[in-house]
Amino acid sequence: MAEAPMSCDCFVSLPPGSRDDHVIFGKNSDRPRDEVQEVAHYPAASHPPGSMLECTYIQIPQVEQTHAVILSKPAWMWGAEMGANDQGVCIGNEAVWTREAVTPEEALLGMDLVRLGLERGDSAWAALTVITGLLELHGQGGQCREDPAPFSYHNTFLLVDRNEAWVLETAGRLWVAQKVTEGVKNISNQLTIGAEVSAEHPVLRSAAQAQGWWDGEGEFNFSQAFSPENPPARMELAKKRYKGGTELLQQHDGSVTAEVMMSILRDKPSGICMDSGGFCTTGSMVSVLPRDTSLPCIHFFTATPDPSRSIFKPFIFSDCSTPVPRVLSPQFGPDDPVRKQPRFQSQVDRRHDLYKAHQVALNTMETNPDKGLAIFDILRELESQCLSEISAMLSGEIPGEELGDLFFDCVDTEIKFYQ
Repeated sequence: MAEAPMSCDCFVSLPPGSRDDHVIFGKNSDRPRDEVQEVAHYPAASHPPGSMLECTYIQIPQVEQTHAVILSKPAWMWGAEMGANDQGVCIGNEAVWTREAVTPEEALLGMDLVRLGLERGDSAWAALTVITGLLELHGQGGQCREDPAPFSYHNTFLLVDRNEAWVLETAGRLWVAQKVTEGVKNISNQLTIGAEVSAEHPVLRSAAQAQGWWDGEGEFNFSQAFSPENPPARMELAKKRYKGGTELLQQHDGSVTAEVMMSILRDKPSGICMDSGGFCTTGSMVSVLPRDTSLPCIHFFTATPDPSRSIFKPFIFSDCSTPVPRVLSPQFGPDDPVRKQPRFQSQVDRRHDLYKAHQVALNTMETNPDKGLAIFDILRELESQCLSEISAMLSGEIPGEELGDLFFDCVDTEIKFYQ
């Protein structure tokens, strides 16, 4: 537990924290160093009544209609670390440990809940009610990394739409939520909701009282009542990142843009851009959600590790998005070590084309720094051009319809540069 190799940071800026009339979301997903994160688009779909849905470990009833989603996900699991849907909702999760015991039984992963919230929720609040409802029915649990050594955790979530954000913190099947309507907010691997509770599980307080974690008389403070007495080392280390993230957001309060959010995710001194021992930032995401619903939301993904040496590429939902197979990992079907019992007894190569090309470029940076830096300078220029085009589109200077294939084009261009 003390060496738990998971830590993430989620950020949101709502006006007046943002420079423009946009909500800006960002997340770094920090996972085991060699875990591959793919970026997968699933279109909206209708499902027959009574059909079942296979999540990472368990089956649950499917709903009749699911929204289109774009997900940044560890390639071995069904769920996602972060993503967005075509209704303008973004969600990211974080690992936490609380006084509620983590059960080893297989249930829904926090990452499954991220994807389910996006597939089923048309607003941040609707996605929150999806997640809390499924938590109540199925619980959370199961192996959280592609390895036979036991490792599980509970989850906190940042859920964002064009109007507001919600922080959702869980302890087993219990939960508490806080609404954020303006300014800047970040979460890391710790409980942050104190007495300012906007919504909660109906038996949250009585459960805390029954355990002796709250006396039932003083002010109820969720993080005080539920934070563990001996937190894992990773949770302690998260305090530094949480503080660093808060400081970086506050420095830019009133002027946050997609570029600013990318610079925060690339910040190494704070530890937000993670590279430590057995784990690192394996995928990053930034989203721009304009308050004006006539404008499209834009979702940037790296699909490669280490955002300081990666390029953010924009995805826009459209009716005719070109599929981007070069950021999808190979499939192994029933032979996948995740599907065979006992699980995780062997390893498979899950690297997608972009991941492989990026690895070669990173090696070039180590062996031939001048050549490596030249490649990344050109790609950063490409990223800047993309950001300029999107800025022009959001201010009405160029039509958005022309940008539906931007993600495909950017991935293609990036791979060509690496070759």
